[in-house]
Amino acid sequence: MNTKTTVLGQTYQFRNLKEIFAKANEEKSGDQLAGIAAQDSRERVAAKQVLADLTLADIRNNPMLPPEEDEVSRVIEEGINEKIYSEIKNWSVAELREYILSHQTGDSEIKRISRGLTSEMIAATAKLMSNLDLITAAAKIKNITHCNIAIGQPGVLAARVQPNHPSDNVQGIKAALYEGLSYGIGDAVIGINPVIDTSDSVKDILEMTKDVMTKWSIPTQNCVLAHVTTQMRAIRQGAPADLMFQSLAGSEKGNRAFGIDVALLDEADDLMRKEGTSTGPNFWYFETGQGSELSSEAHFDIDQVTMEARCYGLARKYNPFIVNTVVGFIGPEYLYDSKQVIRAGLEDHYMGKLHGLPMGCDVCYTNHMKVDQNDMDNLGILLAAAGVNFVIGVAMADDVMLNYQSTSFHDIAAFREVLGLRPAPEFEKWLEKMGIMENGKLTPIAGDPTIFM
Repeated sequence: MNTKTTVLGQTYQFRNLKEIFAKANEEKSGDQLAGIAAQDSRERVAAKQVLADLTLADIRNNPMLPPEEDEVSRVIEEGINEKIYSEIKNWSVAELREYILSHQTGDSEIKRISRGLTSEMIAATAKLMSNLDLITAAAKIKNITHCNIAIGQPGVLAARVQPNHPSDNVQGIKAALYEGLSYGIGDAVIGINPVIDTSDSVKDILEMTKDVMTKWSIPTQNCVLAHVTTQMRAIRQGAPADLMFQSLAGSEKGNRAFGIDVALLDEADDLMRKEGTSTGPNFWYFETGQGSELSSEAHFDIDQVTMEARCYGLARKYNPFIVNTVVGFIGPEYLYDSKQVIRAGLEDHYMGKLHGLPMGCDVCYTNHMKVDQNDMDNLGILLAAAGVNFVIGVAMADDVMLNYQSTSFHDIAAFREVLGLRPAPEFEKWLEKMGIMENGKLTPIAGDPTIFM
């Protein structure tokens, strides 16, 4: 494996694959904080040059986190189609990138080779792509999933309605939910982040959302984003849960910091198969975000893009209904400004799609970042153009419980209108029946939650 190159008369010798991957990254404050980033743009170019010439076999044969030491690595390894891998193992990373971006390569071809790729190989291609490359590649891939309804079809931009409340007041949640529905938001999921992580509170919220769905015959799915163990207790107490939620990390140690491991996810998966209330076959909702492993000191000197890709390698074991990166939620320690947030959102979306996942994004930021709402408008439009499966809608783009900024209900309606995108087909039929939408356009009553009163 060649780890040396010369750029403008200066020779660069990299120690190992971890260093090549980290220094080939576009600038990220998280990599700088970890002390693994390129010193300057020239070193970054040198690392990209070395990475481009590595073969896929080089990457697999030199694991950054060996399977015998980490269960996420084992899951990724066990999921590889060896026949497909054997056909492409001698490709360079540059050749894989060119194949994905080729005009002759479409959705079916990309999906086939993805089954022979490890998460690290997928991360490697992202490091060699421009923002436009990431958009172009992701737009080719259509990952359709079904819970109670299907999303991910060509021309569809679904949305999670997120009616969070600072005290989990059920009536307050319902008020925000009705406003979101009135803008045509909620086909991906009615998903609430709870303040109170108890099974009784989770059960109350799940019952309320299911009652709303039943009363108004809404074709969607519900979820409360509590810890997986809390959701499991609520389900065993009879709570109607269509989706099981959990945040993921890219290492076994990172997942332990979240209070989970593969055995627990397997147990939750079995419970949902037996007692979940959705049609299926997809009934998982996972969230990720660059930098979480650094927060828990569980990154093993691996860069945050590669660790993020490993999250997707774990997620695909469970065939989820939706996955999203909460791209700007963790803070400026990991993504400092709008340029880094936009880049990360496009990277995560592309890598998730290439893993075969139904990839969404919480287009978001915290107020201590060098980002504003215009930046989120930019990222939202770019992701919609890239074929993102869903984005997240929060009342006035301001989550009063989690204290961060996201996209509003009317922002998502605007994304759809500008790019000619539609809600999920079954959900759009319901919107038409309610008088909220007609011929793909919102009607004058859209945005008025009193239609549900």
